Amino acid sequence: MFANREDAGRQLVTRFETRQLCNPLILAIPRGGLPVGAMLARGLNAELDVVLSRKIPAPGQPELAIGAISEDGQVYLNPYALDLVGRLDDYLVSECRHQMAEINRRRALFRMAHPQSRISGRSIIVTDDGIATGSTMIAALQTVKSQKPKELIAAVPVASAERLQEVGRYCDEVICLQIPENFGAVGEFYRDFTQVEDHEAVRLLKDFNKPRQAAGK
Repeated sequence: MFANREDAGRQLVTRFETRQLCNPLILAIPRGGLPVGAMLARGLNAELDVVLSRKIPAPGQPELAIGAISEDGQVYLNPYALDLVGRLDDYLVSECRHQMAEINRRRALFRMAHPQSRISGRSIIVTDDGIATGSTMIAALQTVKSQKPKELIAAVPVASAERLQEVGRYCDEVICLQIPENFGAVGEFYRDFTQVEDHEAVRLLKDFNKPRQAAGK
C-alpha cells in the first residue's frame, strides 16, 4: 500500500540506485503519472516530460479499456478486444477521434509548460501510477520506441501480473514494485488516490523543469 503517488515515486527511485542511465528522461503519462514521475525524476536527477495516450473505453463501459491511442495516432487494442473489431469499426473510428481531440487539448496545455524533449539516444523511463489493462502504457511505449531511445523502461508502482507480461513485449525492461495476486483497480493500492487535475499536472511539469531551464541559460 502506498501513501500517495509521491510516496510511490520515491519508492521507485530505489530500484534504479545502481543503474547507469544515459541522459535519463522520465516520461509520465498524465495525469496520475506526473506526481510519480516528478519524484522519480528528482531522485534520478533526470529530466521530466510527458507522453500522451488515452484509453479507448468499451461501448457502454467507460471504465473498461479495450485499447488505447497514442499522441502520434497509433492504436493498440487489447487481445481480448480483437474479436470485436469488425463489429465495432464505426465506434472505434468515432472514439479514436474523440480521444485524439482530448490528446490535442492536453498537448497544448503541457507544451506551454515544457517543450517536447528529445528522446533519441537516451535512457527513457515511462511511468504511470499503475497498470490495469496496460493499454495506455503500451500505446505510449509504441510512440516512444519509434523515436529510437537508447533503452526503454516501463516503471510503475503496481500492476496486474497478466498485463505486465504483455507490457514487457514493448520495451527493454519492466520495473514494478508490487504485483498482487488479486488485482482489482490501481486505486486500491493507495491510501490517497485523489484525482490529479489539469492545473496540478501542468504545475508539476513546469515547476520541476524551471531549475533545469535556468541552469541551461
